[in-house]
Amino acid sequence: MKPIVLYRSKYGSTKAYAQWIAEALSCEAMDAKGASADILKDYDTIIYGGGLYAEIIAGASLITKNIDKLQDKKLIVFTTGLTPTDCREYYDGMVIEKNFKNGTKDKIKVFNFPGKMIISELSLVHKTAIKTLKGIMSKKENPTEMEKMLINLCDIDADLSDRSLIKELIDYARAQC
Repeated sequence: MKPIVLYRSKYGSTKAYAQWIAEALSCEAMDAKGASADILKDYDTIIYGGGLYAEIIAGASLITKNIDKLQDKKLIVFTTGLTPTDCREYYDGMVIEKNFKNGTKDKIKVFNFPGKMIISELSLVHKTAIKTLKGIMSKKENPTEMEKMLINLCDIDADLSDRSLIKELIDYARAQC
C-alpha cells in the first residue's frame, strides 16, 4: 500500500487529523491547495480530508472532478466539523448527497470526525454566517431537533479533535491492501 493524505484546513483540526493519519500509516500528509490529479498517480490509496461548511467538504472537488483519473485508486475521505458524528441522517444524507453525485459515493469511503470552532479565530465571513444562521433558525416557530442543535452549535467554543478517533479509518485503509 502506498497511501497519501491530502487535506484542506482553515482552522487546524483537519490538518491535525491528516497528520495523525499520515503518521499512523507512515506516509506523507500534504496540503491539497493547488494539488492536481497528476500528483496522485504514484499512490494507490488517496485519503482526503476537508472541513464541513454548510454540508460542503472543503476542496473535495479535487477527488470528485478527477474521479475518472482515480478509478484504480482506493479513495477515502474524512470530514471535520461540529455536528455530532452520530447524526447519521446529516452525514449519510445531506453531506454525502451534496458532495458525491453521479455514482461517486459508491467509490469513496467516508469518515466523520469532530473538529473545532474557536470563535475568536474565525474569519469575519464565518462569524457573520454563523450569526446569520443562528438568527434565522432562532426565529422559526417550530424548529426541528436538528435546527435546535444547530442553534446551540453556533455558540460552541471548543476543540473536539481527538486522535483516538482515527482508528477505524486506519484499520480500513490497512485492510484495503
